[in-house]
This record gives sequence, structure tokens and C-alpha cells, in this order.
Amino acid sequence: MARHIYPCPLRWSDMDAFGHVNNVTFLRYLEEARVDFMWRLAPGNGSNAFTGGVVVARHEIDYLKPLVHRHSPVTIETWVTEIKAAYLTLRYEIKDEDALYVRAATRIVPYDLDQGRPRRVSPEEEKFLTEYLEPDPVKKGAGKASAKPAGGAERSEGAVAV
Repeated sequence: MARHIYPCPLRWSDMDAFGHVNNVTFLRYLEEARVDFMWRLAPGNGSNAFTGGVVVARHEIDYLKPLVHRHSPVTIETWVTEIKAAYLTLRYEIKDEDALYVRAATRIVPYDLDQGRPRRVSPEEEKFLTEYLEPDPVKKGAGKASAKPAGGAERSEGAVAV
């Protein structure tokens, strides 16, 4: 089980009026880590994994501790907790050696940009994702990280493009 490690720099403009990183900025940090994971790491050597598009169907964020600006980056660990026929779930931790600032999850739906509709997770994508699959530490029965089921897909609503 591997985790993708992304060193995320903090920018002066990330702070809000209270002197800590704004809550919306954490979504941008997650996006940076996710893009690095799915489009830099996944395609590898000529692969088409995820190049057809994906959309975000859901975010969950637990803000655990305020993060103030500093010059050293925070670490964002990303891993996969669920692979289904038509979606996957990524989990993240934003932290450094002294603190855990955020725990988060994103449901990703593969999307066919040309057709304008969701699509299935491809075998190539599933193979890549499985390398980062580990049990969900938040859900009860965490030992049941799932692979793609045989059969129907779950419908996702309110998805936005990334």
C-alpha cells in the first residue's frame, strides 16, 4: 500500500483576515495534490489513464488545526479507499512533522468529456489505483476497501469538472 506524497507550498495570499490559511484554500491544496497524483503520476509512460476527464462529485473536509503561513511546504498524502465501477474515493491528510491540519475525502467520477457523460473506471485506471488502495480509516469496517463490483454504477449528482 502506497501513498502519494505531495509537498504543497503555502502562498502569502492563502491567508485570511484571521492570519491562517482560509478554508477554501484547503480545497485548492487538495486539487493540487489530486492533479499531481492523477495526471503526473498515473499516465506514466504513454498511458491514457484519466486523460478523458474526471469530475468531482463530493468533498468532505475535517479541519483539525489552524495552519498559518510559513515558508516550508505542508505534506499532502493521498491514497485510494474505494474503487467502484463508476467512481473512486480518494482520502487525504494535510500535515507536517508536528501536526495534522486536515483530513479529507473526494469522490471522483470518470467522465467522457467528448460525450458529456460519466463513464466507467477503465482497467488501466483500476490497475493504477489499486497500487494506492488501503482501508478507509474513517469508515467502520475499514478492512473492507473495495474493488470494482460486478454490476450497476452509483449515480452521482452535482458533479463539477476539475
